[in-house]
Amino acid sequence: MNARIVKPALLAMLLLFVMANAFQLVLGQAPKAPYPTMAPLELYLIADRDAEIALARSAAPAALSRDAEVLVLGKDGYHTAVEGKNGFTCVVDRGWLSPLESPDFWNPKLRGPVCYNAAAVRSILPYTIERTKLILAGQSKEQMAEKIQAAAASGQLPQPEPGAMSYMLSKDQYLGDSGGHWHPHLMFHVARTEAASWGANLPDSPVVFNDAFAQGPEPETIFMVPVDHWSDGTPFTAHQH
Repeated sequence: MNARIVKPALLAMLLLFVMANAFQLVLGQAPKAPYPTMAPLELYLIADRDAEIALARSAAPAALSRDAEVLVLGKDGYHTAVEGKNGFTCVVDRGWLSPLESPDFWNPKLRGPVCYNAAAVRSILPYTIERTKLILAGQSKEQMAEKIQAAAASGQLPQPEPGAMSYMLSKDQYLGDSGGHWHPHLMFHVARTEAASWGANLPDSPVVFNDAFAQGPEPETIFMVPVDHWSDGTPFTAHQH
């Protein structure tokens, strides 16, 4: 499957999601919120430390992830489980790393393995760590967003560095109840900009932009590029979605 096949399929899924929500609004029904509040913390944790390490590493090809630093989630935030040697860091995102209005923000089942390159480790991973620290300290979604915005405005959180990117190629990723395993994809993290600056969402363009991610408190824009293989080299097929 090439990018010209992946892109239309992605846009079709996004359109169906938007149409479903619009239909509910026409009927006077707000979309259901299956996870209105945070679940017990234990549901977000992975009891088997080795399993979480393996899941985090599955975000990128083994040639890269085997020498990466690996973080695991504890009751007070992320901690280093494996020291790295190549400048990359791998971690498993939880639901609160989703867009603020995502129905999966508090979904305890969400698991998003991601591996950041060195530029993203320095300038994007701090957003993950700070969001998680605030949420686990008992901050509400709104309080967390306000503090992230303030930290970014004061320079306590960095701007995205040039070249910051990450891998999300795990066959075992679960990106929400509607997204599921979605597509293997790369993410490019840049300072806030318009979709047009990368030619995103245009016919035959491999670059995807989701406006929901642009509404977050962090000073970044994320461009996604779906690819046709998982991290283990096996091909992506549409029925796996």
